Amino acid sequence: MAAERLASTTEPEPFRPKPPRATAAVVADGCRVAGATAATCAGEPFATEPVAYDAVLLLGFGGPEGQDDVIPYLRNVTGGRGIPDERLEEVAHHYRHFGGVSPINEHNRELKAALDAEIAARGLGLPVYWGNRNWMPYVADALQQAYDDGHRRFLSIATSAYSSYSSCRQYREDLADAVEATALQRGVQIDKVRPFFDHPGFVGPFTEGVRAALDTLAAQGFDTSTEVEVLFSTHSIPNADADRSGPPEDRLGPGGAYVAQHAAVAERIMSDLGSDAPWQVVFQSRSGPPQVPWLEPDVNDAMEELPALGRKAVVIVPLGFVSDHMEVLWDLDTEAMETAERLGLVAVRTPTPGTHPAYVAGLVDLIEERLAATPPAERPHLTDLGPWYDVCRTGCCENKRLGFQPALAGLAE
Repeated sequence: MAAERLASTTEPEPFRPKPPRATAAVVADGCRVAGATAATCAGEPFATEPVAYDAVLLLGFGGPEGQDDVIPYLRNVTGGRGIPDERLEEVAHHYRHFGGVSPINEHNRELKAALDAEIAARGLGLPVYWGNRNWMPYVADALQQAYDDGHRRFLSIATSAYSSYSSCRQYREDLADAVEATALQRGVQIDKVRPFFDHPGFVGPFTEGVRAALDTLAAQGFDTSTEVEVLFSTHSIPNADADRSGPPEDRLGPGGAYVAQHAAVAERIMSDLGSDAPWQVVFQSRSGPPQVPWLEPDVNDAMEELPALGRKAVVIVPLGFVSDHMEVLWDLDTEAMETAERLGLVAVRTPTPGTHPAYVAGLVDLIEERLAATPPAERPHLTDLGPWYDVCRTGCCENKRLGFQPALAGLAE
C-alpha cells in the first residue's frame, strides 16, 4: 500500500527542504490543547477517556543517506542560525567518515517494521507512519499520506525518551509544523505518548547491557567495585535549556527534568543489578559557541579523571539514545574509545534499545495505555518521577533562544 512504500523505501529521493515553522497552533473551541482528541482536549495531565486512534505517527530526527545529502541535512538541522556552509563542512566529517550515511533512518525503518509486527500480533489494527524532523520523509509527508489513506485520529511516538526542548517539545512543534504545512489544522487530531524514560520496556535493555558488560569485565579479572566505572552518557544541551526542561511547577534543581530523569534511571539500573560499581552521568555531542555553558562533564573529560582514581575499565552506556545513530557511532564508538585506549582503560560500550523485543513491546504498551486511558496509578514506571505527563504542561521545556513556538500535545502557552 502507499503508506508502506512511503515508510520503507530505501531509494534516495531528490532533496526537498523541510516545511517552514508553523505560525500558529489551532485550538478548537472549548479546548486547552491544540489539535487534541477529546481525551486530552481539557488539558488534564493524563488522558481522561479511551480513544479509538486510527493510526500511529512515528517521529524521527532524520539523517542523510549519501554524501550529497550531508550539507542539505545540516542546513535543515541548523536552520535559522545563519551558519555558512564552510562551517557546516567542518562538522560534516562525522558523516563523511561513514560515506555520508547516517544509520538513523534505517534504524527507524527497522523500528517501524517491528512496531507493525507487534501491533499486528496484538490485533490492534493500527498502521504506523514514519516521518522525520530533518530529512525525508518529513513529518508532514507522513501525516499527508496517513490522511490520504483515510486516517484522522493519531497517536504519535517520538524516538526520544526524555523531557527537554529537543527531545520532547521540538517534536510537538514538528507536529504543529506538519498540520500547518498540510493545511490539516482542523482535519486531524494528534496526541502524543508520554516521555517513556522510566518505562520498563526502555530501561530493561540498558539494564541487560550493563549486567553483561560488568560480568564480562569481572570474568577478565577486574574488580567491578573499585576498578570499573560506569558512565551513563547522554546528549549535552545548553544549561539554560536543561534548567527549563519539565514544567515550571516541577523544576527538579539544576539541569531540570532532563538531568533528573537520566540520573534516576541510572540509579535504578545500578540498584536493580545490586552493583556497587561507581557510576556517573556524563554528556557528549556538545555543539554551539564555547561561551555558552552546556551540561558537563563530557564523557572524554570524565574518563581523563579515572586512572587517578584507580579505575582500569569503563562501561559506556548510551542512556540518552534509543538507537546506534551517528552520535553513538562517532562520539562513543570512535572518539570515546580512542580516549579510553590512550588512557589505558578497557572500554565496553553497551547496546541501545534499537529493536530489542522488550523496547518494541514497551512502545506498544504505551499505545495500549492510551487506547484504554489507563489510570496513572496503573501505569508502569521504574522511578519516583514517573509516570510522566500525557499532556505537556504550560511552560514546559522552553528553548531559551527561540522561546515558545506553536506546538501540539500540550497546554497552549
